[in-house]
Amino acid sequence: MNSNVLINIIFTMVIINSFEEYKSFEGQILGVSDWHRINQEQINKFADATLDHQWIHVDKDRAKNEGPFKSTIAHGYLTLALIPYLWKQIADVRNVKMEINYGIENFKFGQPVLVDSEIQLQAKVKSITNLRGTVKAVIEATLMLRDNPKPVYTGDVIFLYHFN
Repeated sequence: MNSNVLINIIFTMVIINSFEEYKSFEGQILGVSDWHRINQEQINKFADATLDHQWIHVDKDRAKNEGPFKSTIAHGYLTLALIPYLWKQIADVRNVKMEINYGIENFKFGQPVLVDSEIQLQAKVKSITNLRGTVKAVIEATLMLRDNPKPVYTGDVIFLYHFN
């Protein structure tokens, strides 16, 4: 099965209480988030927060008349910044003293997210490693657009957990 194809199965949030439970999901698709619509207000707020006011993101008229997509598009980094929010809809990792967003690797953007598009995160547990009490989770993240088989992006998100 191609891991870039969104599975049309209804997933429920997975609760993970320990390293052993996490490890049992290794190599499996853990689930998908709810659909999230990215509107112009969210794009504008992200532009303000990051000081990235490139016209293709914030100028609706110019994007419509001059842009290749005939619409404003979300910042690529906005879609990446949504990973923690979308991930929390997929997995509830409990019994942790601390959770750290450790890194992202090998991300490739496949297509833009036009304003008012709906996105959904699919998460596959790529590897789980116990590093002397710190659990390193590598999650293959695939962001999909509603009604479009081509991913917005794919890449690996790395979380560190310190279980109780």
